[in-house]
Amino acid sequence: MRAAEQTTDQELIALCLEGRDAGYTGLYNRYSKKIYNSISRIVSHTGEAEDILQDIFCTVFSDISKLKGVLSFEAWVRRMAINRSISHLRKRKIMFSDLGDMDVEDGGGNDNDDLEIFDCRVEDVKKSIEELSSGYKTILNLYVFEKMTHEEIAVMLGLSASTVRTQYHRAKKRVLLSLKDKCYYE
Repeated sequence: MRAAEQTTDQELIALCLEGRDAGYTGLYNRYSKKIYNSISRIVSHTGEAEDILQDIFCTVFSDISKLKGVLSFEAWVRRMAINRSISHLRKRKIMFSDLGDMDVEDGGGNDNDDLEIFDCRVEDVKKSIEELSSGYKTILNLYVFEKMTHEEIAVMLGLSASTVRTQYHRAKKRVLLSLKDKCYYE
């Protein structure tokens, strides 16, 4: 067998279908850290994020035949992990609220803020995001780190796209204000 880095996901899935541990281990080792990072950006508690990660891989590996038609293992598992993380938040009674048809300014004209944030230390940015309410933090993380569109997030959370857009801009504004309080920029 070729080195693990050269083995494709489809080859690893084929090994899993044959019941060979190398396939399971290869997929887990290749994607567990990335998937964990996606989960932990939504679910702040380390232990809960680890539990969700293990649950996701147990679910995937318990019925490996579902992977036969999957084109991107990583995308499929990441989407499953994000959905499970959001369900976890809902169980903790964290609700996402739709602003309905309210005409709310989203602050969309502050693209310079996006550039100024690069002047900040990464740890301070992470801390500022972590201090957001769960709703804001989830939307910000899905948009910025998971590269989901406002429309995709809206469908996932059961909100309107305009609500997601507004909450994203409010979250970004709060992060920027928090960083401004640390005197990074005027």
